[in-house]
Amino acid sequence: MVHWLEVETKVKVGDVEGLREKIKKIAVLNKKETRGDYYFALRKDEYPRKAFRIRFDGKKYVVNFKRPLKRFSKSSVVVKEEYEFELNDVRHIDNFLALLKEFGFKKWVKKKKLTESYSYKKDGNITIELSKVEHLGNYMEIECLVEPRKLNSARKKIFEILKILGVNETDVDNTGYTKALWKKGFKI
Repeated sequence: MVHWLEVETKVKVGDVEGLREKIKKIAVLNKKETRGDYYFALRKDEYPRKAFRIRFDGKKYVVNFKRPLKRFSKSSVVVKEEYEFELNDVRHIDNFLALLKEFGFKKWVKKKKLTESYSYKKDGNITIELSKVEHLGNYMEIECLVEPRKLNSARKKIFEILKILGVNETDVDNTGYTKALWKKGFKI
């Protein structure tokens, strides 16, 4: 079994159009989509240490859990272990939600974002996303899924892309969307 790491950085964006034009010079647009995510945790009265999300993509439900690896996160680049599986038969979602409820999980945050996903021309394994997150504003994320042995290379490529796009490392804000929504009071 291959163990994957998500290596990423996130930047709050002011000039969306200007950044979009820069991205189009180095990356190819893959898709535009609206993503609606529900996050679940055991407690909803405080910010949870652990949570997971369920996303419906129009055909299937995707369950995702990320575990931060602080020992590998450096210089504005965050590294997480990512686990994901699909519920391909949408008729089973009610059973899955009943199971979650039985074990004490509760919906605590809903996130909605309109996203443009681009593939970096020099490395199709790197995704650049421009997103408008409801209640939070516009962001750019640069993300790469890699095996652990390629972690340093992925980190270097992300810094290379930031430099090409004219984004200073000091502009990076890797605060999670759920934490930002929670702090602003957008809870379920």
